Formats: sequence, C-alpha cells, structure tokens
Amino acid sequence: MRRFIPALALLLGATAVQAADPAPVTLRVGKLLDGRGGSIENALVTIQGARIVSIEPIGPGGTATPTWDLRPFTLLPGGIDTHVHLTWHFDEAGRLADEEKEPPARTVLYAVENGLATLKSGITTVQSLGAPLDAEVRDAIARGTVPGPRVLTALAPLEDAKRTPEELRADVRERKAQGADVIKIFASESIRLGGGPTFSQAQLDAACGEAKTLGLRTAVHAHGIESARRAAAAGCTSVEHGVLLDAATLAFLAGHGTYFDPNTDLIFRNYLENKAKFLGIGSYTEEGFDMMRRAGPLVLNVFQMALQTPGLKVVFGTDALAGSHGRNFEELVYRVEKGGQAPMAAVVSATSLAAESLGLGDRIGTLAAGHEADLIAVAGDPSQDIRALLRVVWVMQGGRVVVDETRR
Repeated sequence: MRRFIPALALLLGATAVQAADPAPVTLRVGKLLDGRGGSIENALVTIQGARIVSIEPIGPGGTATPTWDLRPFTLLPGGIDTHVHLTWHFDEAGRLADEEKEPPARTVLYAVENGLATLKSGITTVQSLGAPLDAEVRDAIARGTVPGPRVLTALAPLEDAKRTPEELRADVRERKAQGADVIKIFASESIRLGGGPTFSQAQLDAACGEAKTLGLRTAVHAHGIESARRAAAAGCTSVEHGVLLDAATLAFLAGHGTYFDPNTDLIFRNYLENKAKFLGIGSYTEEGFDMMRRAGPLVLNVFQMALQTPGLKVVFGTDALAGSHGRNFEELVYRVEKGGQAPMAAVVSATSLAAESLGLGDRIGTLAAGHEADLIAVAGDPSQDIRALLRVVWVMQGGRVVVDETRR
C-alpha cells in the first residue's frame, strides 16, 4: 500500500523548522534524469528547504549516508500537466456533477480529492482550465492547508463569441483582478459539435493582446485550422487540442512560437469508458460520442505530424476531468507507444518544456541546483521504458516528501 504522508504531518513539520533553517536533505540516486534530456548516474542530490542546492557525482562505492537512498529507482522532476479540470467529478449518483447546482464547498472538496490523486501519481504541478473555485484549491495548497499539486488556474474561461474586442479586453482585466494565472479562451466549438471556429481574428487579437500587456499567458481551445491559425497570429501562448489541424497549420504554430498541447488519448478514452456517466448531459449525445470516437485517430495523426514539425513545442497536457484524475501519465505512455515519440522527449515534454510553457522554466521542471525540489522516483527508467512513469514510488514537492513507497 502506498504510504501517503498526511497534510497534518506536513504542517507540523513546517512549523517545527520556522525558527531556524531546515537541515539539508540528501538523496542518493542510481540514475537521475534532469528533465532537459540529460542523465547522471550515481549522484548525491542535496536539498535545503524547498530548493535543490547541489548535485554531485559519487563513485559506486561512495560512503555517503543519505537521508533517502533511492538507488534502486530513477529520480526525475515531478510531472507537469498543462491542461486539467480539477473541479470536474462524478456525483453521488455516478453522473457528471452539475457544478452550478452543487454546493461550492462540496465541489471544492471533490477538487481537493482530485488534486490529491494527481499528486500521488507523480504530477506535482497542474494548470487547471478552469473554474472560479480552482482559486480556492490553489490557495489552500499554496498555504500548506491541504496536499496537492501546485495549481495555476484560468478561473472562468472566455467563451462568449458575442463579446466585442473591447469587452474581451475588459474580461481579461477582470480575470487578472480576480487572480487568474492564465486566460483560457474558447476559440472553437467542442469537437462533439464539429470543432468549428467561434472567435474572430479581431477578438483573439484583443484578448491575447490584453493578456500579454498584463503579463498573462493565454491557452486557446482550438480544434480546427482557422481557429488555431487565428490564435497563433494573435500571439496567444498555446493551442489546446487541435484535432483537425494539418501539417501547414502546425508549421504556422511553430513559426509563431506557439506551444501545442494535443491531448491525444486519455480524454477520449476516459469519456468512452465512462459514457453512461456523461450521456444525456449537454453535448454528450450519441452523436457527440461518435465524434469523439472519430477524433481519437485524427488527433493521433496530428500528434505524429507535430513531432515531425521543426521547431514546434509539443507539451504534455491531458484535459484530465471526471474519471481521469491521477491517470495523467497514461497519456504520455500512449504518446510513446502509439504516437512514436521518443521516451526521453516525452519526459522533457512533461517536465522542462511544460514548465517553460507555463512561464516557470526557471523554477520547476528541471532537476538542477536552484530549482524547486519537486521530484519523483519511479521503478525503472522512463527514458528507456515510458511505463516506468506508472510506477511512482516516491514524491517530493517543495522539499517535502509526500508519498513514500520505497521502504515497504
């Protein structure tokens, strides 16, 4: 059984070291992946507080006595999922919960449960796109009140295609004032409705331009060619989904420095596995499910084209929602085994590259001195066998060990 270190213990530990600098923590590792495509064998990692302070090679016969002996495992940065929906959950009747009718406190508690499952699976940072209640979860985790992944949130997305460019600028300013970390924009319909464009070039220019002025990133839901091109031309940060894109559009994204998050498998597989829990709600119709069945092979082809597109930055995101929280790394396994991505490149997409896309490349996603100690240990070597990411045995977030399965 996985040993999870409770939030109360973490809080007591934090209180105990407030009066003095915390003692250094050392990790002896047999293999280390740095998140940038490099690896080191036989190293001693030293952590002070929440940060990595040094990584030193040691000989196989070294006598260092570490705080944690992780030599049987591979150490790497914690996973970063750039697209989740933490508040989405199934209700007591086993159906997709209606968050507009559900008491907010109940929704937040479900979101905390989802965050906990995500953290235990080895994902230490998520971008939740989004719901206003995400802010409550984000802030509670940041305070140390509850355990969970670091959360960035868009709060409520921009999705009303009737808003004028000036109204959209005002909407972006409002989200900034409300505490959003990123702006989520629906520039196309759901794939269940065909994925056609909804926002004009002028609307995207206004929303993404205002966000950039305010120092905010933008994540754009865009399934089709026109919506993705408009997003890239507007200087938006990332395009999400892209089921209907072609090679020329992928090259267009690359040329504009737009990050691409294709969500290739887990989202569709989870919907189909849990069809009865969604069917009959909103656009979750039989026709909508037929569209999602067809979308899977389409986006796999887009992903494979994306891998062949020079300069295109393909990041790791799952669109995890009700039924798939804590299963995030299954998406990466699919990208390697079915999509043909090299295992080490997949690891980079979920660590340093994902961090870069979130504007946090100098803080997380890399196992290097000066970065935050968000680390996981897995049984096996994911740079050779990507399925090792499904065997997480140890999780550290911000210098605190929150999952330990190594001493069974």
